[in-house]
Amino acid sequence: MAPALQTVTAHNGDDFDDKVSRLSSPFDDLNQQIIRLLQEDGRAAYDIIGQELGVSGGTIRNRVTRMREAGILRIVAVVDPVAVDYETDAMLGIKTAPGIAPSAVAQRLDPHAAVVYVMWVSGRFDLLVEVVCDREIEFAAFLNEHIHGQPDIAHAEVMTRIDMFKNQFLLKRHVA
Repeated sequence: MAPALQTVTAHNGDDFDDKVSRLSSPFDDLNQQIIRLLQEDGRAAYDIIGQELGVSGGTIRNRVTRMREAGILRIVAVVDPVAVDYETDAMLGIKTAPGIAPSAVAQRLDPHAAVVYVMWVSGRFDLLVEVVCDREIEFAAFLNEHIHGQPDIAHAEVMTRIDMFKNQFLLKRHVA
């Protein structure tokens, strides 16, 4: 099965750099339209996108190149988790140990391929972490090596998937 393609914007409006030109800005109307079309098909030809938006393929190529160079846009392959039935998919609610910042635990877990989602949250947990493994034995090994008994984690609640009703795997469908 071929992976679905999506674009991921790496921009956070709070830290937008004034040195980024309008041509690479995620706030530019044409760039927003380009991103929207690439989210639908990350392999779309620049000429086709240009025709749809009423500009040349070269303009699209230049805009995409500038956004990529500015770190605003990445085009990546993403497997649709609904289409691929992993053996183990779980959310971990993690409470960090006293004096440990959630970002420190997030940074420690980030490099692991099984970790597909890490979010700092409010409420009874400090972090929500999604872990996806092909086999249960891999999931058990991940928990034993990286979660249970770790000094930076005070408590972890493991919530395994029973069924999936919706998973909108495209992170941000429309740029506002």
